[in-house]
Amino acid sequence: MTAPFGQRLADAVAARGPLCVGIDPHVPLLARWGLPDSPAGLARFTDTVVDALAGTVAVLKPQLAFYERHGSRGLAVLEDAVARARAAGALVLLDAKRGDIGSTMDAYADVLRPDHPMAADALTVSPYLGTGALQPAVDTARAHGGGLFVLARTSNPDAGTLQHALVGGPPSGPGRSVAQVVVDTVRGWNADDGSGSFGVVVGATLPELDVDLAGLGGPVLAPGLGAQGGSVADLRRLFGRDTAVVPTVSRDVLAAGPDPAGLRDAAARWAAALAG
Repeated sequence: MTAPFGQRLADAVAARGPLCVGIDPHVPLLARWGLPDSPAGLARFTDTVVDALAGTVAVLKPQLAFYERHGSRGLAVLEDAVARARAAGALVLLDAKRGDIGSTMDAYADVLRPDHPMAADALTVSPYLGTGALQPAVDTARAHGGGLFVLARTSNPDAGTLQHALVGGPPSGPGRSVAQVVVDTVRGWNADDGSGSFGVVVGATLPELDVDLAGLGGPVLAPGLGAQGGSVADLRRLFGRDTAVVPTVSRDVLAAGPDPAGLRDAAARWAAALAG
């Protein structure tokens, strides 16, 4: 039986530090690397990143959309990359932001099954069809030792339109924000099984932390470092030195390619800053 994702993540962070590097092969970045916007260019980019980083960083986070846009050949590139990254010791968080109901959600969650062609360690999911709609993914994660990161309090400019909306209210109380309902739901999942395999996504560039993460029992994925404006100081301001926070850097590391040594050096600089 595979150890639960929460344990595998804690072990990886203890051994390698908390850094998560996103793999985002968007068109301008391929061009910057001198690569064509084609499956062949995608493969060269992805292979270079995986070969350079999978042996040293705790988590690699490929963005599924950039592979899907190349059709079946793009997905084949990702299937190979996920397997090689995991073989080198990195955990793979598939950034897909899936969210649906019933059998469709169940099918999306199949990527957490060990026999799936793109078997990943964890998956990002969206709760905006209702947190209960994610139950098939929760069940699959529990059955196969996988993990989920649920969008909770993101830092894109208009996120508060939905995430600050209040649920409930008088006479039962003042109500909770949608973001807080998501956090509280994930807290309940972790309390139910104690695996620590269920996390939330909270942006590293928020002006303030306006959700209560106390007792979450699982990790916090904090995207936005580097090119999106977030810094290590922002992480400390929002989360203190919580060891369950997994900070994500993408463009600031990927821009150092295509030289593998440049990629490793960029990741090492961020790892050192996070350890400081």
